[in-house]
Amino acid sequence: MALLVNSIIMLGMLVLMPLGLRLVDGPGIARLARWWPVVAVPSAVALWLPRGALAAGLCVPYALMTLLLLAGLAVTRLAQRRSLASAEVAVLTALAAPTAAASALVAERAGHELFGFGLGILALTVPHLHFAGFGAALIAGLVCRSVDSGAARAAAWCVPVGTLLVLAGYFVDDTAELAGAVVLTTGMWLIAWLTWRDVRARSADRATRTLLAVAAATLAVTMLLALSWALGEATGLPHPSLAWMAATHGLANALAFVLCALVAWRRTGVRA
Repeated sequence: MALLVNSIIMLGMLVLMPLGLRLVDGPGIARLARWWPVVAVPSAVALWLPRGALAAGLCVPYALMTLLLLAGLAVTRLAQRRSLASAEVAVLTALAAPTAAASALVAERAGHELFGFGLGILALTVPHLHFAGFGAALIAGLVCRSVDSGAARAAAWCVPVGTLLVLAGYFVDDTAELAGAVVLTTGMWLIAWLTWRDVRARSADRATRTLLAVAAATLAVTMLLALSWALGEATGLPHPSLAWMAATHGLANALAFVLCALVAWRRTGVRA
């Protein structure tokens, strides 16, 4: 499973982040997106090294970039816009989530069980916060900006709140994690429905419509897997293993949902 998880993390750091950042409106974002892969490369190398001081040290520049530049951008944006509208909350979440992902990465590469999280959970937290915390939250914000409806506003709240509740469930219990999975799935399914019904239908470009259709259809299946896993953890019912979830839910969400959706949104020219 480590090979697959590390590959997904690399995809998130080197491709997803600069691609998504180009969809965020704000001063200095384009320059940050251009330099992002350069700073992320040492962390990508660290994934394949033994845990220890060297591997952790290589991840520090990436962690500092997410904290000082990306989370700093979120604070600046909030101060300037003074808005907690639905779409804005989703975008602010997207800007803040990579800092938590990078912190988990540094701890995992150091072999340190951060906040009591086992190393395996920390390793899975890194891609989760890149693709759900950053990618899905950003997409929710873009959908909310483009579709003026209660469902779009609900999706823009459900994705950040659901992501945070899933993480909180690690501290509380499996029932709390299940509640987070339900909220997150609700938001993701709303994104899928609105993407299929509204965003895709409005696009005049065939390639963009195809990418959006793939992204929407993917969520119908992958979030069922997420619910199945969370329900099994909370109740003891049979459910997929973490390795199987990484190979199905994780990989499909990374490639067929987040990347396809972000490429499609890039083609539309809409920015969050």
